[in-house]
Amino acid sequence: MNHETIRANGKQSGTLRSIPPLERFTPLTPHMAISPTVSVVVPAMNEAENLPHVFATLPQWIDEIILVDGNSVDDTVAVAKRLRPNVRVVTQTGKGKGDALAAGFAACTGDIIVMIDADGSTDGREIIQFVSALVAGADFVKGSRYASGGGSDDLTFTRTLGNKALTGLVNRIYGTQYSDLCYGYNAFWARHLGVLNVDCAGFEVETLMNIRAAKAGLKIHEVPSHERCRIHGESNLRAVRDGLRVLRTIIREWRGRSTARVPEPRTATPAADQGAA
Repeated sequence: MNHETIRANGKQSGTLRSIPPLERFTPLTPHMAISPTVSVVVPAMNEAENLPHVFATLPQWIDEIILVDGNSVDDTVAVAKRLRPNVRVVTQTGKGKGDALAAGFAACTGDIIVMIDADGSTDGREIIQFVSALVAGADFVKGSRYASGGGSDDLTFTRTLGNKALTGLVNRIYGTQYSDLCYGYNAFWARHLGVLNVDCAGFEVETLMNIRAAKAGLKIHEVPSHERCRIHGESNLRAVRDGLRVLRTIIREWRGRSTARVPEPRTATPAADQGAA
């Protein structure tokens, strides 16, 4: 015969079936490879000076980068295309970080979605930690500046105090064990987009996603992350204004809770480095 005959249970069956092709694997390290595809969403507005630093940290094994442009007046889009010719650019029609992320998520084709900032404060080299936790069994992975091994060069006393107070409130209401609520470095399986249902406009988006992940009973995992200062430009974040938006989001989600029993969220502590997945 010109091709191999596959026989059921080692016995001749007389029926030929083709050998399935090998599953696609992407090597992450010499000891780890994964089959899921990975999309990275980068919301950006006037970040042309920062993108070279940000894109330099993104691993080459990422399957797609979605740049959501908030109608920049500088060369943000041109710089992104020069750095990564295969970058996919989505033009934001609304305003705010939450709106930008929702547009980016909708454009993703990967199995795993990672959200990262465009100001240089988050390090793309940490993406492997998020992806490792997901392929090891997590549904939603949060970066934490307060987990062992994490940190921040940018947190002020006011922001730290507010974050801790808001984190404690969410933990009390939803029985979670979050150490960092208001941080924008997160990753999740794309199949959970429906329950996360990002429908807010501003910086409260991370809190909204953390709450809805908990309400949906997703398996949540925290990994340590180190936040750096913005490299160029000024942040649009305003501690008091955005803190109040976060508080309103927490109250709205609590008041809108379903009368049905919400599955208990499974919050994990940071894991040690994963082996082969």
